[in-house]
Amino acid sequence: MSGGVIVLLVVVAVVLLGVLLYNSLVQRRNRVDNAWSQIDVQLRRRLDLIPNLVETVKGYAAHEKSTFDAVITARQNAISAPSTPAAQASADNAVTGALRQLFALSEAYPDLKANQNFLALQEELSATEGRVAYARQFYNDEVLGLNNAIQKVPGVFVARLAGIGPREYFEAGPEAQDPPKVTF
Repeated sequence: MSGGVIVLLVVVAVVLLGVLLYNSLVQRRNRVDNAWSQIDVQLRRRLDLIPNLVETVKGYAAHEKSTFDAVITARQNAISAPSTPAAQASADNAVTGALRQLFALSEAYPDLKANQNFLALQEELSATEGRVAYARQFYNDEVLGLNNAIQKVPGVFVARLAGIGPREYFEAGPEAQDPPKVTF
């Protein structure tokens, strides 16, 4: 084999490796985007349950206006929050705190704790909390995979050329470490 053929084979191998790495990084980036959309779906589901929950509780504790206002404000802020992990985590933390206050009301109103609509909404919200936690974990796992891939050699070079940067984790604040208590 001549020197020209060897050089050509090396160039083809490098280009092929670059294409494979690029495709792998794009796949990882898309998995992160998909995982983020799953968090968004579960957070929206949670936010959709809140008005029904508030209306049910209002029937039993109409004079608890400040608690209802806090829940509604937290929900509105979460709906309008930018779609970034930091902004969504902050909004989610506020919703969690407001829901904690709302569920605390059920302790003071025994009839509310026995209401079938309230119990069904609590159960649905509890299931949704589990889905949110799973979606967060899945998203963070995908972010870890992407961030590792773009920080290792040779992926770091391909990522820079392709403009694929690191993603931030979805981190809940300390107030969200304890989800709202749902008791029956």
